[in-house]
Amino acid sequence: MSVRTGPVTRDVSTVALGLAKILVGPSASNIASNTQVLDETANSMGALNSTNFTSNVEYWRLLSGFPQLEDLVIPLSETAMLECEFKELKPQNLAYARGLDASTGYDEAHSGEIPLGTISTPAYIRMEAIYTYPNKTNHMYIIFPRAQVTSSVEISLATEDNANVPLTFEAKRADSDLGADGNEIWDDSPLGRIYFN
Repeated sequence: MSVRTGPVTRDVSTVALGLAKILVGPSASNIASNTQVLDETANSMGALNSTNFTSNVEYWRLLSGFPQLEDLVIPLSETAMLECEFKELKPQNLAYARGLDASTGYDEAHSGEIPLGTISTPAYIRMEAIYTYPNKTNHMYIIFPRAQVTSSVEISLATEDNANVPLTFEAKRADSDLGADGNEIWDDSPLGRIYFN
């Protein structure tokens, strides 16, 4: 009998496969909860082509001596973002991609209007990404209680392929230091949280 070497799977129920479901809704009325509150049907962006979570940290490094060696690392800034491409090209999804709060007024799939040439500061929205593990029992949740969409919309239409419109949700502070725009429930995790159940 041969002995297996290298990294070996320890728990097959934790293997990630597939895409997350993206829910989007208003930030202000949902900021007081640190668990999923948005409706999985009404607030869903629908079918996705890809999802990508990124958390960037920039560091300052103290070097000394000759040749220099690293003595200390201090984190300077942290960001969190979720990038996705949605397949369903409807007014609500396109409005979110343009930085609008489309939680009201864009309910119809085939009617509505998105003005061009009127760019402004992106609205604050709540984004919840729900990943269901292949066992269909366990979930991973990514919650940005106060996020903005920063995207340059590009819609490519091809003969035999659906349009995949890119969109980037960027987490913004949601803690009580913001005053009326924040909530103390986020004081320990001002950009949001990832949790599992």
